[in-house]
Amino acid sequence: MSDTRVPDERHFVTSDNTELFYRHWPAPAPGAAPKVIVMFHRGHEHSGRLQHIVDELAMPDTAFYAWDARGHGHSPGQRGYSPSLARSVQDVEEFVRFAAADSNAAIEDVVVVAQSVGAVLAATWVHDYAPAIRGLVLASPAFKVKLYVPFARQGLALMHRLRGLFFVNSYVKGKYLTHDVDRVASFNLDTQITRAIAVNILLDLYKTAERIVSDAAAITMPVQLLVSGDDFVVHRQPQIDFYQRLRNPLKELHVLPGFYHDTLGEKDRHLAFDKMRDFISTLYAMPPQRFDYSNEDRWSPGADTWRMLNGGPAPYSLDDIAYRGLRYGMKLLGTQSTGVRLGFETGFDSGSTLDYVYRNQPQGNGALGRLIDKNYLNNVGWQGIRQRKIHLQMLISKAVAQLNEQGTPVHVVDIAAGHGRYVLDALEGEKAVRSILLRDYSELNVNKGREMIASRGMADIARFEQGDAFNREQLAALEPRPGLGIVSGLYELFPENALVKNSLAGLAEAIAPGGVLIYTGQPWHPQLKTIAWSLTSHKDGKAWVMRVRTQGEMDALVREAGFEKCTQLIDEWGIFTVSMAVRRAS
Repeated sequence: MSDTRVPDERHFVTSDNTELFYRHWPAPAPGAAPKVIVMFHRGHEHSGRLQHIVDELAMPDTAFYAWDARGHGHSPGQRGYSPSLARSVQDVEEFVRFAAADSNAAIEDVVVVAQSVGAVLAATWVHDYAPAIRGLVLASPAFKVKLYVPFARQGLALMHRLRGLFFVNSYVKGKYLTHDVDRVASFNLDTQITRAIAVNILLDLYKTAERIVSDAAAITMPVQLLVSGDDFVVHRQPQIDFYQRLRNPLKELHVLPGFYHDTLGEKDRHLAFDKMRDFISTLYAMPPQRFDYSNEDRWSPGADTWRMLNGGPAPYSLDDIAYRGLRYGMKLLGTQSTGVRLGFETGFDSGSTLDYVYRNQPQGNGALGRLIDKNYLNNVGWQGIRQRKIHLQMLISKAVAQLNEQGTPVHVVDIAAGHGRYVLDALEGEKAVRSILLRDYSELNVNKGREMIASRGMADIARFEQGDAFNREQLAALEPRPGLGIVSGLYELFPENALVKNSLAGLAEAIAPGGVLIYTGQPWHPQLKTIAWSLTSHKDGKAWVMRVRTQGEMDALVREAGFEKCTQLIDEWGIFTVSMAVRRAS
């Protein structure tokens, strides 16, 4: 056993003003380059139970950080509760960046070590936010918790819908976690351990884990996966499926025979620690790994899926019959809905459709039409679009404040604004803004946008013009030179990266160093097939086939153009992201 390192006990404040408790173990013998390991504890537990990891890894040149997740340990909130798993993942994003800054380290100097539920949070974070950390170690991630009661998940979902929030007590006892009798005793006696978990988090855990496992190819950093060979708490197969889909060649899978769920707290944990220490040392011995995204629009799982969807279903297959029926039904009854009818007329991806979705007021022919329209507007994709609007407005306000604080004239341009509602909603009454230029390729959108500007009395600072968002020369020549550029919902509609690169290059020429770019992404969507095989686009009524870009790919395109991402928001379903990036000096 190595000497015990004594942690500092502190708090950090999240973006929703929650003070989370954390422990920090400074490096007693720091090296020339900083090394930071951020740890995430198992569900129900807290950072105090990770002390042995710091001691037994025996890495004196490395600083360690570990939090008590909200609702756990010394952190505030109802025990076992978080508003959503997405909020907890955002906490991960903020805590890791805080830890790096606190140690005067770059994000590339950070390795994350996470267990069980903490490992699901960490895996979701690297999938959704694509941070450029050095690597990731996951120990027995809880991608699928074993619920021994038949139909327990379905029953919990029904009860949650009927009763609202309630808590589920864990069946797990210390003897099912480890063969280490001291760890068993400490687990059973630890009053800081939270036995209950909020039902919303348990259900979110299942849904999110399924998404991350199925789309693990989006994770492109080095990963080591430690699997307990005799785990009573979580299923092994989703862990294997996750690992096999990872795309970085620097990855390791280790199955540890006889280990219970607490992989890093097992009696023979030195076997796991030896592998973990060797992997981490390898990561720090080489330069940070940057995945090559240069051919993602041709050679990637996302490109393959796009090509498959573009080909349509096999003739006379069940899919073909089902989607023919869906299209027929939408045209027969769906057009009683104002929203569905508008989608067929202008494209379900058009600016007119998005503006209708933003307004979210069901309309249609009679009660049936309004009911169909209500269900249409409540589709998860449209819910995500409305949340994207909220996130856009949040980051637009943040960018304006940042530019104003640094003394940069706040001239705003949105290069594909649709009707411009989200920009005008965000900037109406904003005193720091000197001018707003909205652009769109569609004459219909331009006219609708001009009407909206006039109706709000904003013609003194806002104007709308027709323009091509992919014309580099047009964008580079924008006047006045924008301090804030916005591109929302555009790049997601075009599978080729050449167009996106051209657009970003024009924006990079227009925006001076220190200026801000706000851009959106769509790293995942649960309804790609339904959209492709039943809905039409604004492109002359052709099928609306989308190629999702992973967040890593989208960020790489932005970075290549000369911007550095500093902030990101994502909806609770993992569909739409909104990011803010700062223009680098040349």
